[in-house]
Amino acid sequence: MLAFLRTAPSPLFGPRGLDLDFPLLAGCLALLGLGLVMITSASSEVAAVNAGNALYHMSRHLVYVALGLGAAAVMLLVPVSTWQRLDWMLLLAAFGLLILVLIPGIGREVNGSMRWIGFGAFNVQPSELAKVFVVIYLAGYLVRRQEEVRESFWGFAKPFLVLLPMAFLLLMEPDFGATVVMMGSAVAMLFLGGVGLIRFSLLVAAAVGAVFVLVQTQEYRLQRLITFTDPWADQYGAGYQLTQALIAFGRGEWFGVGLGNSVQKQFYLPEAHTDFVFSVLAEELGMVGALLTILLFAFVGVRALYIGLRAEKARQFFAAYVAWGMAFLWLGQFLINVGVNVGLLPTKGLTLPFLSYGGSSLVVTCASMALLLRIEWESRTVLGSEDVEFSEADFDEAPAAKEVAHGR
Repeated sequence: MLAFLRTAPSPLFGPRGLDLDFPLLAGCLALLGLGLVMITSASSEVAAVNAGNALYHMSRHLVYVALGLGAAAVMLLVPVSTWQRLDWMLLLAAFGLLILVLIPGIGREVNGSMRWIGFGAFNVQPSELAKVFVVIYLAGYLVRRQEEVRESFWGFAKPFLVLLPMAFLLLMEPDFGATVVMMGSAVAMLFLGGVGLIRFSLLVAAAVGAVFVLVQTQEYRLQRLITFTDPWADQYGAGYQLTQALIAFGRGEWFGVGLGNSVQKQFYLPEAHTDFVFSVLAEELGMVGALLTILLFAFVGVRALYIGLRAEKARQFFAAYVAWGMAFLWLGQFLINVGVNVGLLPTKGLTLPFLSYGGSSLVVTCASMALLLRIEWESRTVLGSEDVEFSEADFDEAPAAKEVAHGR
């Protein structure tokens, strides 16, 4: 399989060598590097006490980075059209994984949630894969049923026959954050697919109503909603995590206390290297460092949206929808995580893309980055365009030979 992909045109092997979108790649690698530094700092005290090695979490994170970059290299070799052909199979795989994780003995419970499938020393989080597979399936649906989605209420409603059962499985874990990100990305993709404003408004209203009902049906969700509005009212109980995060932001002031000098990471702030790594970053690098990180995330997200726009102009509509969906997944997860850290949203267990510690999230994020890079390369080389016929000879031919052929 890999030998076949090696001979096919790709942004890794060609006359230009490594032919990738440098701005997106540089932004993502910068976030990966920053994440490695912050995880090393944020986890050092906890790792030293719990594992006897201050670099324990850093070592494991390096393994995840290597696995993520390896997955990204493979993704760069796979044509986007392959994912379009496999969209239904990926959707079924997502359902299968989300069902397996709920089965006792297969799913692994951590902090009261069944979100992981254990493979020895490593855990796989099916929800991370499910979000990406849903984006790929929905992109294929929007291409196949474009007119129906735009003109018919039924064409607009049919995807939710798939999305709602998947959301139900996510809520069974429970993973409310992943459900919100997945459904939000799906709604945004449908809007860009041409859904009318009235139907879209009804959908948004229904989504807000559903969130309200879900919050009311579970006591712990209602408690989180009440607590985040005034965490200091119960700062040693339900509001403890948020108050410690806010203390970290306050200690950081403008330029921070210095890398490695965080006090909150010393067993005051729970999950300092996972869900709340941004708080430690703000404490050590200050408001300036936090804002620069936000700008870097914004740049990566906007670049992903631009890649989708470029693919649409090349009439590669499936690729465009996938790029937009990936961008919404990243931006949605980023906004929720940062919102939780600064106290604008109720506390949710949602990692920060590229920065937080977590194997499944990091590997899937790196693979998503590679898919975006592949989409950008195909749209730039007009591979798969409806208006241009492509042959492998176009990529195998040396640049000098092309100049002669074109009479330059």
